[in-house]
Amino acid sequence: MNYLISVIGLIIVLALAFLVSSDRKHIKIKPIILMIVIQVALAALLLNTKFGLVLIKGFAAGFTKLLDYANDGISFVFGGIANDGQAPFFLSVLLPIVFISVLIGIFQHFKILPLIMRGIGILLSKVNGMGKLESYNAVASAIVGQSEVFITVKKQLGQLPKQRLYTLCASAMSTVSMSIVGAYMTMIEPKYVVTALVINLFGGFIISSIINPYTVDPDQDILVIQEEEKQSFFEMLGEYIMDGFKVAIIVGAMLIGFVALIAGINDVFDMIFGITFQQILGYIFAPVAFIMSIPASEAVSAGGIMATKLVTNEFVAMMDLSKVADKFSPRTLGIISVFLVSFANFSSIGIIAGAVKGLNERQGNVVARFGLKLLYGATLVSILSAIIVSFVL
Repeated sequence: MNYLISVIGLIIVLALAFLVSSDRKHIKIKPIILMIVIQVALAALLLNTKFGLVLIKGFAAGFTKLLDYANDGISFVFGGIANDGQAPFFLSVLLPIVFISVLIGIFQHFKILPLIMRGIGILLSKVNGMGKLESYNAVASAIVGQSEVFITVKKQLGQLPKQRLYTLCASAMSTVSMSIVGAYMTMIEPKYVVTALVINLFGGFIISSIINPYTVDPDQDILVIQEEEKQSFFEMLGEYIMDGFKVAIIVGAMLIGFVALIAGINDVFDMIFGITFQQILGYIFAPVAFIMSIPASEAVSAGGIMATKLVTNEFVAMMDLSKVADKFSPRTLGIISVFLVSFANFSSIGIIAGAVKGLNERQGNVVARFGLKLLYGATLVSILSAIIVSFVL
């Protein structure tokens, strides 16, 4: 029965993308089918095989070690603030972002990351039926982040037609930055974080290929990566340290605002209607949870967490999930966890549009105009990834 619901859910997601397609006659079916098969195969490999278990354990162990290193620096500066056995969210989850950001900077400085991103991007372009620029951008988004990635392609940004610009922005919203993966792993199981990272790459191309089909002229399929301004090693370290700290502060500020706002709205709704705002959202999103093959008995609670992610951000939703995780079956917990690992929320529209506008005002206005369609597509990517995982759990 679960498989049947998952198949129906997959068809519904593809149909919802088809419904808003800008050019239904030119949708490329073969690459879409191939990428769905790859998604299922990768999800099965990572979640259901010994090899996948070893890979994920290695990845998680690596990030755990990095977080330990980060905690050495945090303890030196903030030691004594927390009681023994306790660690405030900001110290244990957000501040390690600073250290991860530094590592990304080091790999960027020595040209290791650009080489990896370019290589994987070229391989992806052989599969997805899109251009090298789109494939590189998807990989880069998953490593350097949804706003920073546009800096690396800014030489081409002004010449891109809106179809290709949509795909670039959709990839940025459908993935997550490597700098905050460690933070996610402290809140949900690492195996679901890793799985979502991998299959979201393909999910972004699948949904974009349906919503926004186009063919790239081989003569125009040129990848021009913006070289970073030459800096000394220590100049680079200082810049990435400050960038990581800014990210931690911004995420912390957003959490303070969103968590407080949701608590206030829930209280008001409870007093007036006898039901909280999140419970209402849960009922609205319950059908979405159901087509993700989540049992009807858990669909309302799952829907509330999914909706929270959409209207606030993934951190708030992950915090809510951790509070009620024992109420869900392991399978449901895995499906929801994969859904949460992306930047698909309303605030990302402003972040991406602002990032593009800072580099090219005209293109930034174009992004702002298709902002809701962008969020619609990225949300479908999250649902698609959750459905793919439901096949193998």
